[in-house]
Amino acid sequence: MPRYKPSDCHALMLPVVLSEQIVPGSFAFALSYLVDQELDLSALDSRFKNDITGASAYDPRVMLKIVLLAYSQGLISSRSIASVCARNVQFIAISGDSQPSHAHIAKFVVSLSDQIQPLFAQGLIGREMFAIDRVKLPSNASKERSGTHEELSHRAERLDKAADKILAQAKVRTQWSLYCMVHNIEKLSKAGIGQARGQ
Repeated sequence: MPRYKPSDCHALMLPVVLSEQIVPGSFAFALSYLVDQELDLSALDSRFKNDITGASAYDPRVMLKIVLLAYSQGLISSRSIASVCARNVQFIAISGDSQPSHAHIAKFVVSLSDQIQPLFAQGLIGREMFAIDRVKLPSNASKERSGTHEELSHRAERLDKAADKILAQAKVRTQWSLYCMVHNIEKLSKAGIGQARGQ
């Protein structure tokens, strides 16, 4: 009878350094860098009045990181997001093992509808160009997508009007904005955001 090496599927305790789970060059690294270093989230901080009395709240920076990381992986249900916050090492690392409940996550996403637009103005989403250490990155823009600033601004206005009609509902607008943020952070992570600045 052949002999095999033993395998044990029972509990095994492994030491995990959470800060090492966010690898430079990954989406999670770019997301963490942008939320911690680039975005002004004072509007989200101003919602809380619990500095003297009241229960402590989840940090909006952590909640934003959790939601955007989840959306980048196709998770939009608050229950599925809460589940990965308890089981997935990358989510545990990016959240600092805070493990918010599904109710807290859902409440946070719903509350973002009013405060998501100021994040766009900071350059994550919108008409601003991303420049990383003045490096020009190649593009594959077609002739019909190119033009003068005047032509492009006219097209942008028309697209904004059309998008406003389509995205009239607050929840749809918030989720679309979060997906757009995820898309742009993915682009930045591929371009090496945070690494070129010695982070």
